[in-house]
Order: sequence, then structure tokens, then C-alpha cells
Amino acid sequence: MGANYTPSQGWFHHWLDFDLDAVRSDLDALVALGLDHVRVFALWPVFQPNRSFIRPRAVEQLGHLVDAAAERGLDVAVDALQGHLSSFDFVPSWLRTWHRRNMFTDPEAVDGAARYLETLAASLAGRPNFLGMTLGNEVNQFAGPPHPDPDPCTYEEAGRWLTRLLDVCERAAPGRLHTHAEYDAVWFQDGHPFTPAQAARLGRATTLHSWVFNGTAQRHGHDGTATVRLAEYLIQVATAWADDPARPVWLQEVGAPAPLVPPEHAAAFATATLDNALTCAELSGITWWCSHDVSRELADFPELEYGLGLLTSDGAVKPAGRAVAETAARLRTGPPRPARRTTALVLDAGDAGTAPHRSVCAPGGAFFEAWVRLAYQGVRAGAVLADRARDAAHLEGRGITEVVWPSDVK
Repeated sequence: MGANYTPSQGWFHHWLDFDLDAVRSDLDALVALGLDHVRVFALWPVFQPNRSFIRPRAVEQLGHLVDAAAERGLDVAVDALQGHLSSFDFVPSWLRTWHRRNMFTDPEAVDGAARYLETLAASLAGRPNFLGMTLGNEVNQFAGPPHPDPDPCTYEEAGRWLTRLLDVCERAAPGRLHTHAEYDAVWFQDGHPFTPAQAARLGRATTLHSWVFNGTAQRHGHDGTATVRLAEYLIQVATAWADDPARPVWLQEVGAPAPLVPPEHAAAFATATLDNALTCAELSGITWWCSHDVSRELADFPELEYGLGLLTSDGAVKPAGRAVAETAARLRTGPPRPARRTTALVLDAGDAGTAPHRSVCAPGGAFFEAWVRLAYQGVRAGAVLADRARDAAHLEGRGITEVVWPSDVK
């Protein structure tokens, strides 16, 4: 149980005025909540302002942050290609305007990103509390609409990009939790070049970003079954695409966005969401978004981004922070007891590799709404791809004894 670290002073711009004492204070506050890890974000233009130059001072500061976390018993996962954070894009100048090139397909651009990832991973490889690299935060949003200036690619090109950069991380820091992270277009948007199969089969774990502002809370309300079980649902969808039924799933981002989740209901939402996610045997970790609120001194954020923290920007614990701390305390006393999911809903998104009809998984889609109806009926359903629905060995290996098609759920 951990948090995505949003520094209380300066947000992610803190790399420009790095203050290790302020970082230590923030980390102390997270330890006081009973958390055991943080996910941290290196701003790409700050760390690699030129394609052939990675700033040694920035790499050194990242190491100091990881060491400060180790002193407090915190593990650290590091995101490199930032990329996209809270509605702002941080892309180095050597990819934009006069030097415009596609980050996913231009050979020199990919070489530059690989060099950057290799440098960060190698610098951290000897630190025992370094969990691993995530390539970047929701980098798939650059690959197409609704991004205003996309870097288009095909699903084959996206797959090659992911494979190459994950391999670079593995060579630089062998055996660590190297992953990639996408926003939910990867599961929901027909034609999106990053695919569910890539999310569930490449890297050491599947990462999920569960945000109820994707249409779920709008359709089902802040405390509807679909809303408080969205994270659980996404874990089951991800498991359906995995080749290994035991592949770990990391709930890498989950939060309570106002006003869809009113602030007075944030604690109840957090408790219900986490309790439902913890019924999933595949779940390996939860990282709440985010540690600290964004200071109101910073301008131009979408309103919901200012209040997502477990703590305020001046360090006061919020109701959601207390709820997460209570869940962390329960987990320290004993592991969760996953539900036995003997019923699986059949997920037919077309070809399993490209998922041309994956919008059936989105809020309002046939698969999504059928899974929610089963949930209303008290069924903790799993999910199975249509091409595996009659594979007796696959079903037996997952403990599935009943297969249900969405059209059969009344």
C-alpha cells in the first residue's frame, strides 16, 4: 500500500529547486500513514534537456530521494518519460516545434529515450529499495486523439517501442519490476494503438489506472456498485488478457476525484474501492493518487487535480488519508482473503491481439454493464476472453466452473 509522490513544495517542479529536507518531511508523513512505497516521477525535460545529454545532477538528486525513502523503510518505483501529469505535458524540446519527431517511431527519438531509461535504471540498480522503472505515465495519450498534437503509431509500432524500452530497463537493472502504464483508452477505445494484450503481457506486471471520471461515476453515481468496484472490474479485465493467470496486477493509480466523488464521501469511496480491489487474487499492490494536494499557488490545473491528495499541501491528513491508513493497518495485521471467482463473464472484443471492439469494456458497453449487473446480484465475476471460453484447461487453471455471456445476464 503506497502513494504516488506529489511533492508538497513545488509539485513536480521541485526538481528545479530540489530540497532534500522537504522531501524527507513529505516521506515522513507517508510513513506515518503506514504506507510502504512511493512512485516518483522524473520530469523528462529536466533530466534530458538534449537528446545526447542527461543531467548528472538530476540523476544524483533522484538517487538522494530513493536513499531518503530507504532510510524510512519505503520502496520506490520510478517513472521516466514524463510525459503527461495532471493535464500538463512534459516533453523535451528535441521532440517539438522545429525538431518535431515522433517519439514512438523516429529512430533517433527512440534511441534517446532508451539512453535516458538506461541511465536512470543503472543508477538505481544497486539500491535494494528500488522496485523498478515504469516507462512513463500514461504515455499512450500521446499516440492519438484526443491529444491536440499526437504522435501517431500503429499497434505493431507501439509493441516494438514497449518491448525495446522494457528490455533496456531489464539489462540495466535486472530482475526489477519494470512495467509500462497507460490510461484506460488501452482497455476501452477501439482502434487505440496501445492494446490490452500489450498491457497484460509485456513487462513484469500489469498496471492499472482506475479513474471513475471515465463515465462510470457519471452513469452510476459516486457510491454506485459500478463506481466503487471499478478497480476490481479493471483487474478482472486485465486478467482475462493475461497469458499467465497468476500475472501480478498493480493498481498503480486510484483516487477520489471531486466533484464526481464529493469530498465528504471521499473516505467512504476510498474504503469501498480498496476493499473491493482486495478481493482480487491477482492484486499485488495499490498506489493511491496522490500523496499531497496541489498547492493553490500553482495556476491552470483542472479543478479536480488540486484536491486528490491523502494530505493537504501543508501536511494535514485528509479523510481519504485516514481511510487509506486504516486499510494499510488492516493489511499489516494479515493478508486479504481473495474471493473465489468461479463465474466468468465472456469478453468478446474481437481479435485478442488488437481488440478492435474493446469499447464493449467501457462504461455503457455490453460487457461492462453485464459485469455490473452481476455485481448488483452479488456475483464476484471474473472475465474470460471469448477465444478461451471453451478451453477446459484454461478454465480449470483459473478455477472457473461457470461461463456466462453478456446477453444472458438479465
